[in-house]
Amino acid sequence: MQRSRVPTAGERSGFTLFLVLITVALGFVAWPFASALLWAVLAAIMFQPLNRWMLARLNGGANRAAFATLFVILVAVIVPAIAIGNVIIGQALQIYEVVKAGQFDAARYFEQVQGRLPARLQQIIEGSGYGNFSVIQERVTAIVRDSLTVIAKQALQIGGNAFTSLLVFAVGLYVTYFLLRDGERIGARVKETLPLDARSADELSSSFVSIIRATIKGSVVVGLVQGMLGTITFWIVGFPSAVLLGVLMAIVSLLPAVGPALVWAPIAGYLLLTGSIWQGIVVIVSGALVIGMADNVLRPILVGRDTGIPDWLVLVTTLGGIAAFGLSGVVVGPVVGGLFLAGWSIYREERLREKAEGEGELRLG
Repeated sequence: MQRSRVPTAGERSGFTLFLVLITVALGFVAWPFASALLWAVLAAIMFQPLNRWMLARLNGGANRAAFATLFVILVAVIVPAIAIGNVIIGQALQIYEVVKAGQFDAARYFEQVQGRLPARLQQIIEGSGYGNFSVIQERVTAIVRDSLTVIAKQALQIGGNAFTSLLVFAVGLYVTYFLLRDGERIGARVKETLPLDARSADELSSSFVSIIRATIKGSVVVGLVQGMLGTITFWIVGFPSAVLLGVLMAIVSLLPAVGPALVWAPIAGYLLLTGSIWQGIVVIVSGALVIGMADNVLRPILVGRDTGIPDWLVLVTTLGGIAAFGLSGVVVGPVVGGLFLAGWSIYREERLREKAEGEGELRLG
């Protein structure tokens, strides 16, 4: 029987270099589908409990359970998201057309609001030099026109690259199916392959899953609920572009404490100052009692004991993630921040454990 030869240090280094190079090459090849792969992983992690439930009900049919779970994701998440996205693009294009046609008269709105202010406050505005709004009007109009031009161009690009978008979407669904079916087995192999001891690998993988679930349920889901409540409120009072404003509220809800108020408070003030009293009161009551309390009520229910990260780190990593990765950064940023804290926490525990073991050996000696 031939005995296996132990690899030399040079052979190990060469194989390690090969692994690094081939991993980088795989990342380069798969990069066009990076966003689809990311959301496939997130969907598989979030809906794995549902897949287990389906698996139990379907008597161990792994393929059927994964397909049923994927169908639920399509109906409950993807189809509504596409419908809302179409409405948002439509409202943004309508506003863009209004601005482009020169129908956006910021000076008239400013004068309308200024006329409702107390006389003393009007005098302060006039004395500060902001009473003449012509220059500010030009700047505001230019900013709005430029912003909406970007939105319109993005909408046209989505339509023009329909085949690419459809391909990325199909790849995402395809990968999600296999991750739902084989995700637990893949996760176990990844843990075994990590260059960490078993305890650290288990802690890091548990932190990764809990951070993703806490981020999506505690930030994304709560933000979507607050945005939906804002949309309903603006629709009730008849404020234009209610869906677009609701999405904006969902985005700013990522800012701790005052996020949604950055949207509903100025709208309530505008309604009150322009004579729409009951509409302004409805927005204030809804914003303070319904939208504002949604975070305090829903977050403990949805997140439970999942690992969280400080609000300031959520803010920094979310904004930085959006700047670096676009929409995917809403999840990528906080996950990176959470793994940073988890990694250093594991390292600290290992150091303390080694220190305690070392002191114990000295005492025995």
